[in-house]
Amino acid sequence: MKPLHSPRSILGSTLALLVLTSFPTLSAEGPWKVLFNGTSTEAFRQFKQDGFPKKGWEVVDGTLHVKSGGGAGDLVTKEQFGDFELEFEWKVAPGANSGVMYRVSEDLKEPWQTGPEYQVLDDSRHGDGKNPKTSASALYALVAANAEKSLKPVGDWNKARIVVRGWAVEHWLNGRKVVSIDLASPAARELIAQSKFSGYPKFARESVGHLCFQDHGDDVWFRDIRVRRLDAK
Repeated sequence: MKPLHSPRSILGSTLALLVLTSFPTLSAEGPWKVLFNGTSTEAFRQFKQDGFPKKGWEVVDGTLHVKSGGGAGDLVTKEQFGDFELEFEWKVAPGANSGVMYRVSEDLKEPWQTGPEYQVLDDSRHGDGKNPKTSASALYALVAANAEKSLKPVGDWNKARIVVRGWAVEHWLNGRKVVSIDLASPAARELIAQSKFSGYPKFARESVGHLCFQDHGDDVWFRDIRVRRLDAK
């Protein structure tokens, strides 16, 4: 008669138990939620306002377009997000500048005073493109995109992805991870202290906040915007 539990089976069970108990449980991923489907702007409102901007932003040919000239105002999501994954596509006119900020609070005057920014830019013609820390897909004014960066020509669509867990931040561009940093780390806090954000103690401190699409006075288009929570229960 064979023993009920062979040494090999006991060892296998023990290893399996160690694997299950040695690693923390990952946060649950919620379902994808479409923020812009090519027609509806219901998910957005103007920063510090109740409704969608009356001028400057428009839906055209399935895109969310901010017109040149300024005065449109920044868009924020009505909902706030903590840990999340955001995907969107973007393109810019020649020389154009914009950005997407996250965990934005409305306690201060401007979104950038609380929310880190994924830079959206024409690197070839805008002055910010000369500095890696302010060029497209960078964590604006803090972290340059790495050598994996592959930016499409002006007028073509780029695919962006932002992942935030705690204050561990990832920026992706066209399928490649180009920025990865823990903004709560001592090194990152020192980086912030030496930057333009040093005078804003709420910068990169909010545990939840709005997603923000910036009006920087230039023609920029967004489409296929969707998000999912990574802290879903």
